[in-house]
Amino acid sequence: MKPAPFEYHAPDSLEQALDLMSQYAGSAKVLAGGQSLVPAMNFRVVQPSVLIDLNRIAELSYIQEDGDMIRVGAMARERHLEFDSAIAKHIPLLSEAAPFIAHPQIRNRGTIGGSIVNADPAAELPVLMLTLDARLRAKNKSGERWIDARDFFAGMFTTTLEPDEILVEIELPFIAPRTGWSFMEVAPRAGDYALMGVAAVVMLDENGKCQKAKLVYLNAGDGPVDAKEAAKHLEGEKFEEKLIESVAVHASEKEINPFGNVHTSPEFQRHLANVLTRKALATAIQRAGELQ
Repeated sequence: MKPAPFEYHAPDSLEQALDLMSQYAGSAKVLAGGQSLVPAMNFRVVQPSVLIDLNRIAELSYIQEDGDMIRVGAMARERHLEFDSAIAKHIPLLSEAAPFIAHPQIRNRGTIGGSIVNADPAAELPVLMLTLDARLRAKNKSGERWIDARDFFAGMFTTTLEPDEILVEIELPFIAPRTGWSFMEVAPRAGDYALMGVAAVVMLDENGKCQKAKLVYLNAGDGPVDAKEAAKHLEGEKFEEKLIESVAVHASEKEINPFGNVHTSPEFQRHLANVLTRKALATAIQRAGELQ
């Protein structure tokens, strides 16, 4: 298959890109890594009349510490998450999850911002943004705004970005003290889309009780699914096996809505969510205890 005809622009600066987005708002698509967009164009699932390539804009590719935050340029490659020392030290959940993102060849080209904006329900990065309470900076020709991750994802392959906006930066807070983490997923083969996955974060208070928890799932609905009720059941409690089992049941039966696909049924996805939740929580709790 070949893409439908389109007009191509490769701006050298963010300012030029924003001018083009303003000029072609509603008819343009941004090309970042292209690992999702190009196949969709080849199959003519997506047929933009204008393509704006951001790969010449060096100012959008960086990972840097800033106080108790890490700032990530939207054009930084997914592969960088695996090997950046600041991320490994301050946001180890990202380092742990990065190898699950497709294959090394795709991570070499795929961009962090591109994956987030694509908003694939089966993708890892949207789930991680929600789990880590990320903030996303969007710009257009007239200004910029910050969007909390919980307000960014609007449905399957849909975000709250305006037609003339570009995601330019992601702000990620350091993982807090006494906080454990875990990311787990099950896929038919390494690098394939996961049948089910979960990111778990647990913060302990000084007495070893749960102060805060998050459970966010991929391929469990029309976007990243934040199981708030299940996580709330953990808060203020000592971790016991029965509690973890009940939380896993609640999340897998009450809060996710898997669709199933050619590889699995919704019932099996719920089973996987239950098992992964128990394992991920156990790992996160152990890590949190080791950091006390």
